[in-house]
Amino acid sequence: MKRVLVIATGGTIASAEEGSGLAPALTGEQLVAFVPEVAQVCHVEVSQVMNVDSTNMRPEGWLTIAGEVRRSYDDFDGFVVLHGTDTLAYTAAGLSYLVQGRSKPIVLTGSQLPMGDPGTDGKRNLLDAVLVACDDAAAGVMVAFGGKVISGTAARKVRTRSFEAFDSLNVPDLGRVRDGRMTWAVDVEAGAVSTARFYDELNPRVAVLKLTPGMDALVVDALRPACDALVVEAFGLGGIPEYDGITETLLAWVDAGKTLVMTTQCPYEGADLSVYEVGRAFCDRPGVLMGGSATTEALLAKTMWALAQAAGPDGVVDREKLAELFASC
Repeated sequence: MKRVLVIATGGTIASAEEGSGLAPALTGEQLVAFVPEVAQVCHVEVSQVMNVDSTNMRPEGWLTIAGEVRRSYDDFDGFVVLHGTDTLAYTAAGLSYLVQGRSKPIVLTGSQLPMGDPGTDGKRNLLDAVLVACDDAAAGVMVAFGGKVISGTAARKVRTRSFEAFDSLNVPDLGRVRDGRMTWAVDVEAGAVSTARFYDELNPRVAVLKLTPGMDALVVDALRPACDALVVEAFGLGGIPEYDGITETLLAWVDAGKTLVMTTQCPYEGADLSVYEVGRAFCDRPGVLMGGSATTEALLAKTMWALAQAAGPDGVVDREKLAELFASC
């Protein structure tokens, strides 16, 4: 039987009502005990790295999870990360950049209802995630939730209550789990999946700026002391307002050595700032990176990863190296 490490972090799946609202209470061992069918699929061990509401998950937590995978990598065939749903897509993206290459499967899942709830989706999701982690063709970071299997850089939580909480944006689902069987919807490369490249640095000084009608340029200036980069959610294909100095302030941001990553507020089909005049000032500008059709969650994590790798000993970011890293994955 294959060996799977379940890495427990808390979230709704581990939560119970203790008088002041749902909060993580159950351990990873207790969660696995709710799903005895897992023992028929593989040998499971549990590592409890934290027990938090995913609202409190930060990039430091991504590094903790990636570090646990790295320490245990040679001892297991796959990994299942139990995680709260609200920031699961961010963590999946973060792990996708911290563990690269054709790595052993790292499957994130959670639930919309606590494991102790009679109607919970946690039992199915946990079993599905284990099945994916044990599949011979599985590799890399994935999300298994509500029967879907989604690339770690394409997932987004789109429903707050429904069991099918996650969608894959701009790329097809990798597959589905039905009746205890994994069916791949895309061509996957079978074979050895032991090659992995691990990274242990992120630059968390990145924020997402969603443009809104009438926004004051002072909002951008206020972020300058705390941020080295902004992921800018522009309008439509990539429209940036020209009024009240928004465009000028954003361009001054990159002229000061900081980074902009341009994307769109629209979840599907991506951005192209070259189409309209209101976006062209940002095209081919040093310090401006284009997000294409990637999710905001993936762009945030990717920027944190790339900034850390492109920084020299003095902390200064090599823009050419940053652009190369950003385009490489």
